[in-house]
Amino acid sequence: MATTYFPYDEVRDIQIDLVNAIHEAVSKGNNLIAHAPTGLGKTAASIAAALSNSIKTDKTIFFLTSMHTQHKIAIDTIRDIKKKHDVKLVAVDIIGKRHMCLQPGVSVLSTKDFSDYCRALREDNKCSFYSNLKKGEEHTFNTKAAVSEIKEISPVMTDEMIDISSKHEVCPYEIGLIIGKSSKVIIADYYYLFHPRIRDSFLNKIDKLLEDAIIVIDEAHNLPRRIKDLASEKISNVALKRALSEAEKFNKENVIKPIQKIISVIEGYDSEEQEIYVSREDFIDKINEIMDYYDLVEVLESAADDVREEQKYSYIGSISQFLIAWAGNDEGFTRIFSKSKGLQEDFLSLMYKCLDPGIISKPVMDQAFSTIIMSGTLTPTYMYKEVLGFDAVRTKELTLESPFPQDNKLNIIIPKTSTKFTTRGDSQYMEMAKVITQIVNIVPGNSAVFFPSYQLRDDVYKYLSDCEKTIFIEKPGLSKNEKEEMIENFKGYKNSGAVLMGVTSGSFGEGIDLPGDYLKCVIVVGLPLNRPGLETKALINYYDRKFAKGWDYGYVFPAFNRTLQSAGRCIRSETDRGVVIFLDERYSWDKYMRCFPKDWNLKVTLLYESMIRKFFNVKPEEKAKSLNDY
Repeated sequence: MATTYFPYDEVRDIQIDLVNAIHEAVSKGNNLIAHAPTGLGKTAASIAAALSNSIKTDKTIFFLTSMHTQHKIAIDTIRDIKKKHDVKLVAVDIIGKRHMCLQPGVSVLSTKDFSDYCRALREDNKCSFYSNLKKGEEHTFNTKAAVSEIKEISPVMTDEMIDISSKHEVCPYEIGLIIGKSSKVIIADYYYLFHPRIRDSFLNKIDKLLEDAIIVIDEAHNLPRRIKDLASEKISNVALKRALSEAEKFNKENVIKPIQKIISVIEGYDSEEQEIYVSREDFIDKINEIMDYYDLVEVLESAADDVREEQKYSYIGSISQFLIAWAGNDEGFTRIFSKSKGLQEDFLSLMYKCLDPGIISKPVMDQAFSTIIMSGTLTPTYMYKEVLGFDAVRTKELTLESPFPQDNKLNIIIPKTSTKFTTRGDSQYMEMAKVITQIVNIVPGNSAVFFPSYQLRDDVYKYLSDCEKTIFIEKPGLSKNEKEEMIENFKGYKNSGAVLMGVTSGSFGEGIDLPGDYLKCVIVVGLPLNRPGLETKALINYYDRKFAKGWDYGYVFPAFNRTLQSAGRCIRSETDRGVVIFLDERYSWDKYMRCFPKDWNLKVTLLYESMIRKFFNVKPEEKAKSLNDY
């Protein structure tokens, strides 16, 4: 293994391959795209391998992840490295500015509203936590005390930094930036480097250059979608009417009629179709009939600034933000009007949607010293290289096998039933329920069943009358606390067994860990291939033009990644044993079989009951026993 600051005494053989690959890429200033399955120890491997170069060449590691649990794993890894190698280094954990704010009531604000509110408080000298940071150009005693205390115990989680900053009555976010200046490792969300405006401000405040950055991106299968979301904007009739009420409340007469006209323009796109494409010029021409498009932007923004002096946010400001975005480029974007049913009236929205994350990510990858992206479902790696705009010469692809014993996992494709829209109906739902019931009644422990949608889940659920286990039903839009409470209750059934019925794109299809005996089986029902809407069609056409791979890049591979993420909830450590079932005849078709990782050893069979019984050593005449009985 290359010389690294590896934090542990033992390293797995496959983990050595990842450490060496990262070390080589970073040493040469190159990039690496690594498909590295769950449990391999990606965080330890990446930080340890990158640190040796970072310390030697004075580069900064940016460990980017969207998951709070991964922030903690990264912090713990750095602590272990410092302890084992007696190395002095500072690291900082920075989450969203709103989540670090000590001002009351900011949690209800959107990111954009909070940004405007924070700026207004600072400019008007109304935030004591910010004002306490400096006296003239010098840091105050409070600031120095907070920074010293945090550095003394570095690295710390953001929660600890917030507590210490609160004690000294200074802004936690600004304290994080001060510490970031001397940090070797900065743990943050994707947008700190992939939102152009935020990146420039962030790097400037911590005195770092992108060309001196070693970027490590965890769970990188999420990166294309996250970048596209960051670069997209939308406006709705609901938001416009709130802006109108806001203008009336604050007597902003000069924007009342323009907002009313914009509402009329949005409503004018309403038709029998649920979605239609709208051209950039068509909407701008309609706005120009009200007043000059860019003059209107200035008028709205001026009114929004006045409103923010009275309250934390401004709906008028959101209109201005949308108009600025709408005037952007056509290449790599699409513009769509959509309509959906609301409780009292139709919800109408106009969207400026980013199709190509490479527009944002390529300049970052080109300028950064080295970029490492990794995930347990980063397949196919060549798609991520093309879609994110990696330089072909500087970038290596690596696909690693699972470090866990193959005998611990049984992967089965059951080639019956289908969730295709043309085949859906009660007979299919009854058959799906029958298969699910047969499986979960055999499994000695908890099972999770994931569906392409809540509607399909509910259609199948009503036929699960023969299920012998407690059933947990995931609801849409669960809060963090509700999600944690449900998981804890579900885990409590590990001996008698329960069934969690969720959705591949829901709260539990990704990002939950149920190691050991907490989850023994995952069933993925159907392929999460929704009917292509206008955005997906535009994406397919765009990637056809750019890569001649529109269907794969725009439709099949992103959907299949959700399948693999759901399947990955089972088998989280080398001692776990479990069964993963793919219930849909299409999984056995060549065009979908090719999407599975090569080392998955899939069994295509209708004799699934006997295979599962044999795997768990359950005799046919027995009911599933508690795991404690084996």
